[in-house]
Amino acid sequence: MDPVVVLVLGLSCLLLFSLWRQSSGRRKLPPGPTPLPIIGNILQIDITDISKSFTNFSKAYGPVFTLYFGMKPTVVVHGYEAVKEALDDLGEEFSGRGSFPIVEKTNSGQGIIFSNGTKWKEIRRFTLMTLRNFGMGKRSIEDRIQEEACCLVEELRKTNGSSCDPTFILGCAPCNVICSIIFQKRFDYKDENFLILMQKFNENFKILNSPWMQVCNIFPAFIDYLPGSHKKVLKNFAHIKTYVLKKVKEHQESLDIHNPRDFIDCFLIKMEQEKHSQHSEFTIENLMATVTDLFIAGTETTSTTLRYGLLLLLKYPEVTAKVQEEIDRVIGRHRSPCMQDRSHMPYTDAMVHEIQRYINLIPNNVPRAATCNLRFRNYFIPKGTNLITSLTSVLHDDQEFSNPEIFDPGHFLDENSNFKKSDYFMPFSIGKRMCVGEGLARMELFLFLTTILQNFNLKSLVDTKDIETIPIANTFGHVPPLYEICFIPV
Repeated sequence: MDPVVVLVLGLSCLLLFSLWRQSSGRRKLPPGPTPLPIIGNILQIDITDISKSFTNFSKAYGPVFTLYFGMKPTVVVHGYEAVKEALDDLGEEFSGRGSFPIVEKTNSGQGIIFSNGTKWKEIRRFTLMTLRNFGMGKRSIEDRIQEEACCLVEELRKTNGSSCDPTFILGCAPCNVICSIIFQKRFDYKDENFLILMQKFNENFKILNSPWMQVCNIFPAFIDYLPGSHKKVLKNFAHIKTYVLKKVKEHQESLDIHNPRDFIDCFLIKMEQEKHSQHSEFTIENLMATVTDLFIAGTETTSTTLRYGLLLLLKYPEVTAKVQEEIDRVIGRHRSPCMQDRSHMPYTDAMVHEIQRYINLIPNNVPRAATCNLRFRNYFIPKGTNLITSLTSVLHDDQEFSNPEIFDPGHFLDENSNFKKSDYFMPFSIGKRMCVGEGLARMELFLFLTTILQNFNLKSLVDTKDIETIPIANTFGHVPPLYEICFIPV
């Protein structure tokens, strides 16, 4: 048979199979736009601003709708009520981790962020317990953050009030906090290994937020067979894992099971306790993946929030002035800020919350998946179906936050200027898979920002009306535009 005929017949069969599979699968799923064969709804989605596309779809199909990324259906949940119902009320049913092919290539389902089932539950439980024992939310971790905040201030002083790009310095501080928890050490900001790690983190976060990476996640075959920036991501992940493995080996050689020094020691002790169990999830591979997850998640998200936060404080000097007035009144100039101060600083607390709400760092959350067949709002959701929850639709809800597109700490203040909590504040997600490091991140953001504003005035190189705060990436995460800032000692 002519090869051309064979090719045409093969493509025709693939097309017909795609049409049959999509039409049969759509019958009980939530409504949504009609997908094209093979590519699904990809041409109907603006991959440079996926959140905006989701908002438009929700207006046409309601708070729960189905999109096809390639041939696979994904249920999208939009709006506070639907998001809360999916992540909180049905937290167990939607506790699976959705597909993220580029990461699956690097960790093989290990670790805490992208694992599933018993493995995820055991590693998450152990990680939460260990972080609490090492002081998450308690004095010991607070001491480490305060120490790092002082080091950060000293680095900023070295700029002598001249303009600088704060990206690197603001990345070092949270990275060092994580290092102190995982490795029991912090690095000098000029340390060569530290510089390389920071460069790998920054590079990966930028690439993962590119439109090309969204295409690769929809069509995983591209990762294996096409050149592109995804190859750099894999290479950077491999470098980070090699560094982590080196540290693990050093810990194995000096381990004292009666005196654990850090997270790695605790994991190694757990491995020893379960060494006779054939089904133990505590292995070297899982340790490396978990440490890498904590390393990456605990560094880039907090540093990006700090960087975006200072940009907003530059843009709105009246907010900065109110925060500094509160710092002067409650803390003064001669002692370091501490977490006990927060309850006496409602405006500063509101400012930190508003930064997280406004920047909406991970707009569509990390994908979830159904762990079983279930009914959700009268729709049938098959086991394994990916779930995307729009955090944008919650954090920027105009019924909860007046003028949600405006940066205003007043969103978290009542009529008496007291701090006002909001159930709509969920930058760390909610439910079974909410961020393990929420407590740590909240502490870092408060202590780092108050310490910086206690010691420096912020000066922009351009008029405040010309400062652009629109993110330069709108895909997996929101990345702030690059900017220059002057830290003027007070």
